[in-house]
Amino acid sequence: MSLKSYIPPWLRAPRSSLFLLLAAGLLAVIAVVSPVQLPVVLYKATLLALAAVVGYWLDRTLFPYARPDGYLHRDWRHGTDEPEGDVDYPVVAGYEAVFIWAMVRRALVVGAAMLAMATGL
Repeated sequence: MSLKSYIPPWLRAPRSSLFLLLAAGLLAVIAVVSPVQLPVVLYKATLLALAAVVGYWLDRTLFPYARPDGYLHRDWRHGTDEPEGDVDYPVVAGYEAVFIWAMVRRALVVGAAMLAMATGL
């Protein structure tokens, strides 16, 4: 019997389910309090999503040889066959710090693009 059979179904929901429900609830509150603002909220959310995509592609363009997935032991696109409880995609030994900084760099570039778009709204 696997560990997943002991976890209740409500705990196996996708990671962002709580935030999705919270966002839907807040959107419903906006619809009740001020329905005129719904297009504005949609416009701003669309611009932020666009900024996230632009930031991601900006990072890929500026650092083509330093992609975070390039430091993994094997290509993640081929799937995984690790034993249960083991690391899904291990990082090449000795490159853990480089992997971490590549992830931080990408987060900063995407975050800066989103912040730049948000301040321009």
